[in-house]
Amino acid sequence: MLPLSGGQAQLGRNLSRAARLAAPDPQNDPEFTFADSGTAIDSAVLAARAAVAGGARMLLGPLFGAQAAAVAQAVGRDVPVVSFSNDASLAGGGLFIYGVTPAQSASAVLGYAAARGKRRITVVAPPGALGTQAARAAAEVARRTGITLGSPVIAAGGIAGPALLAQVRAASGGTLPDAVYLPAAGPELPALASALGGSGVQLLGSAQWASIDAQSNAALRGAWYAAPDPLRFDPFAEAYREAFDESPGILAGLAFDAVEMARYLGRVGAQDAAGLTRPEGFNGILGPYSFASDGTCQRALAVLQVEQGALTLIGGAAG
Repeated sequence: MLPLSGGQAQLGRNLSRAARLAAPDPQNDPEFTFADSGTAIDSAVLAARAAVAGGARMLLGPLFGAQAAAVAQAVGRDVPVVSFSNDASLAGGGLFIYGVTPAQSASAVLGYAAARGKRRITVVAPPGALGTQAARAAAEVARRTGITLGSPVIAAGGIAGPALLAQVRAASGGTLPDAVYLPAAGPELPALASALGGSGVQLLGSAQWASIDAQSNAALRGAWYAAPDPLRFDPFAEAYREAFDESPGILAGLAFDAVEMARYLGRVGAQDAAGLTRPEGFNGILGPYSFASDGTCQRALAVLQVEQGALTLIGGAAG
């Protein structure tokens, strides 16, 4: 279930291309077909009901959280809904959240930092839902790992330069922390990173950074960030570029992994909640993952270091 029409049709097309790499001939494949969810809740619910009436035993998608919640309620628990949303708060009631969540990014990169002695960390996050979720995820990792977490700094109104450094210092009890976590990858990231550069603070980033050309930005040099393991992801990315003459993002990788997973469960007669939550989990191009009975996903991400013109794997995805 992808937005193949409407304002997000380009994104839907990119995900459908990735899905076709996992199922090369969907038009003649009895296991797999596309449904247009559009971008509205009603269009997604109508598409889901039609798919279930046509015999679908599992739905992959829709992409957007509000659509996914409505679809799961409409089709009931007997048909699992594996949404590409990254809002883990929606999980449950037959809805499984498959997207790369703020909690997964924080667990990977903050856990790696803590293991290397970076135990005083402050989060600098944008206002809004992403910033709130990132700060909450960092707090949960801090509780598990013994990290001392400073008060979150909300990077609003273009704050950067000495003002940002002063806020980070104040949030950390008057001294600079060992590391600063910058989970967002919007246009403000280079200025935030530049403001912290030269201070001795280790920069940390989330899987959001995988959407930017980090290795070409001098302000990010030396930073560590959570990402799919390139040893797994790069062969898929190369195949995607060769087939479609463009580079895929993490969402495309999710679409590929979801189809691979669903086709495997179909072959073993387990396209249901029990199959999704099997103890051994799954291995995908984004890394190993497993579903809990509450519909959340545990996903192991790698950690990359930004160098001049290159990215280096410094922490492999476990599992």
